[in-house]
Amino acid sequence: MKALFDLLLGKMDGGAESFSRRVAQRVSRRSFISKMGMAFVGGSLLPVLPYNQSNRAWADAILDGQDDDPNECEYWRYCALDGNLCNDCGGSLTSCPPGSEASKVAWVGTCHNPNDGRDYLVSYNDCCGRAECNGTFCVTSERERPGYQMGVHNDINWCMANTSQGYHCTVAMLVGVLDDQG
Repeated sequence: MKALFDLLLGKMDGGAESFSRRVAQRVSRRSFISKMGMAFVGGSLLPVLPYNQSNRAWADAILDGQDDDPNECEYWRYCALDGNLCNDCGGSLTSCPPGSEASKVAWVGTCHNPNDGRDYLVSYNDCCGRAECNGTFCVTSERERPGYQMGVHNDINWCMANTSQGYHCTVAMLVGVLDDQG
């Protein structure tokens, strides 16, 4: 094994030496130093040059898994949500903020989770009984149906069945998973 390793290192040394000799025969020292200087100066100026960073947020979102952030409207569970996120209003992803109560009726959506590749049935419940929250407002109406199909329409104040009908925010709860077996 050591002989193979020595043979491999010897080949690499020989290749590097022959490459260096060929470069030395074709390029003068002044030209080489000039090109190295330009490379150093150019390399040091690259960070100050302006460049388009518009795709950076998109790339960061993909690399950081922004689809996994329940505080962003792009979160996979919000595929049919229309309202303020309760996460941003003192509640959580699945619970209403203190002083409000979940609506007695809700609408549903089927959302695809990119992390496990499965589809989930998500129930969207409005939280009622407090003034409207000024938090993050999301409108993602994938596969929304007209108002006469109440269960899949999200433009209604779903606090209508509660005693206090003031809308505050919306939670998104998983209620089922699509069975791939049929």
